[in-house]
Amino acid sequence: MLEIIDLQRAGLKPASFSLPKGACIAVRGPSGAGKTLLLRAIADLDPNEGRVTLNGRDRATIPAPLWRRQVAYVPAEPGWWAETVGEHFGDWTHTLPLIERLGLPQDVKAWPVVRCSTGERQRLALARALALRPPVLLLDEPTAALDAAIAGAVETLIAELVAGGMSALWVTHNPEQAKRVAARALTVEAGQVREDAS
Repeated sequence: MLEIIDLQRAGLKPASFSLPKGACIAVRGPSGAGKTLLLRAIADLDPNEGRVTLNGRDRATIPAPLWRRQVAYVPAEPGWWAETVGEHFGDWTHTLPLIERLGLPQDVKAWPVVRCSTGERQRLALARALALRPPVLLLDEPTAALDAAIAGAVETLIAELVAGGMSALWVTHNPEQAKRVAARALTVEAGQVREDAS
């Protein structure tokens, strides 16, 4: 269980909600409303105030790198720090099944990052996060640059992992996707987070 209690930062008003184990919550709202700010605050990537706990343990007691392995953030535009794809992964053999499930070829490991399309980078970043086997996944529009078939493969994979006990917050602008991937939704408007009644 991920508990968010009065979490706030510049551009984000105090937010409180819980994300149970094995649940996916969709996060919706207009561009610039604060959806990414919310995810980044939960991941503790930007200065923020409030309390966040995972299975009863306060985030403040967990070293930041370890917290981000347990609460993994997949940004809309992932960062790359090395020349080739493979350099961004630890155990490639362990990651390969995820790579294949996401519709990428085995030889992508040797590709220069600059060769990858936006959609390929999104899927690689997702595989990179999933390889950590995090209890919680924070997804910032993970299918925005993908065609319908590949987006469907991502939805199926995440649904399987959620059914297996992983929890996810999934930012999406697609109302139909929100209904497919999550039983609950949060709406963010002008930095205010509220439970979606619809």
